[in-house]
Amino acid sequence: MNDTVLWHIDGRGVATVTLNRPQVNNAYNGDLIAGLHTAMDGLERERGLRIVVLKGNGRHFQAGADLAWIRAVAAQGPRENREVSRLTAEAICRLDTCPVPTLALIQGGCFGGGTGIAAACDIVVAAENAIFSISETRWGLMAGIILPHLCRAMGVRQVRRYALTGERFDAAEARRIGFVHEVCPVSELEATGQKVVEAVLMNAPAATTATKLRTLSSAGAFLDEGDLRDLVEEHARTRQQAEATEGLASFREKRKPAWYPEQRRNSGDSQEPIA
Repeated sequence: MNDTVLWHIDGRGVATVTLNRPQVNNAYNGDLIAGLHTAMDGLERERGLRIVVLKGNGRHFQAGADLAWIRAVAAQGPRENREVSRLTAEAICRLDTCPVPTLALIQGGCFGGGTGIAAACDIVVAAENAIFSISETRWGLMAGIILPHLCRAMGVRQVRRYALTGERFDAAEARRIGFVHEVCPVSELEATGQKVVEAVLMNAPAATTATKLRTLSSAGAFLDEGDLRDLVEEHARTRQQAEATEGLASFREKRKPAWYPEQRRNSGDSQEPIA
């Protein structure tokens, strides 16, 4: 039984989906991706579904990819790598286009793929201790399959900073740039989420679904098959390149990667500043 993603739905039609690998900060691997698909399959069969609340079990929401698993996947063939990237991309897309509102409640770390999950949700509430990072380039990887979602969630200008630097930013900054909608104390995360749930439940279900899907359509947010195929191919290919091998090794060995420049020796050359 795959228990890496837990889900249930209550009598009001409120579904709770919980990422459940707290021992590794809910880092995603093949089982967690499969668990997300299983949860979405189950929710699609629920006629009374009104809203999906996405949470992470433990201290952190989601710490990106399980890098040990990434290394194992990278050692496989191109076909296997494309399949892993396809399943990952489709899980994010299914969250994005879920016909009912989706709400992410974020505490602690939200890194790499976790930012993609958050970006795919309609509403994001973050605890004051939440920390975010689009960290893939640090490990020689790239966030291709979530970049469209991130660009829509925080804007291209902010993605051009945070995806290129891998910097960490806190909940206040995430709210400032529009990535999260509300910030609250950790102790009030559930209660703040419930206020959002109550607001959604006051609205007509069919009208809410129509509004969400028309909003996505108006924003050009639906990925076509060609775009998705290109994202998957690039994502899978990058995982098998030399930079990814070195980046993952530097993580495992707790050292700077080989591409980090050594301090240059002073050659004695000087240059006058340009006025």
